[in-house]
Amino acid sequence: MHTIRRFTNTFISRHHFTPLLTRQINKFSTTPTFYDSNVFKNKSIPFSIGKLNHIAIAVPNLQESAAFYRDVLGAQKISEPLEQPDHGVTVVFIELNNTKFELLHPLGENSPIANFLEKNKSGGIHHVCIEVEDIHEAMKQVVDKGIRALSKEPKIGAHGKPVVFLHPKDCNGVLIELEQV
Repeated sequence: MHTIRRFTNTFISRHHFTPLLTRQINKFSTTPTFYDSNVFKNKSIPFSIGKLNHIAIAVPNLQESAAFYRDVLGAQKISEPLEQPDHGVTVVFIELNNTKFELLHPLGENSPIANFLEKNKSGGIHHVCIEVEDIHEAMKQVVDKGIRALSKEPKIGAHGKPVVFLHPKDCNGVLIELEQV
């Protein structure tokens, strides 16, 4: 138990999380309990994340993947392919009741999705997109906390809104896209 607590505290402090959520192991239970650690009391955080906008999935074949969601899973709202040259991708959106899937396919040789598919031949989850009210304030806050943004300024994303990506090594291994709503 002491080793787990020491590892958790060391991990949290090394990864610049002034802990948003700290895990406490009850020595009488095998079930971990969770509690907040002053993050909700911290009035210096002027922004907060909004809802999940979409989950992006890199795919080796856009038409086959769209057909899978339509014909096998019964998705009814599937967009036409949309080229995003600034991001090096072609996207198809699949609308669900509470969020969207964004199918990503490489556009051009220097596409970051081409690199992803080189390592993951079948494709897979590429990133998650979370909504924020003010992209510039959100960028300032995360950068001030030691999180690297993958660009100095937001770019216009597939929804026509400003977006920025956060480095996965700073975000628990997850590539996070922030999108202004």
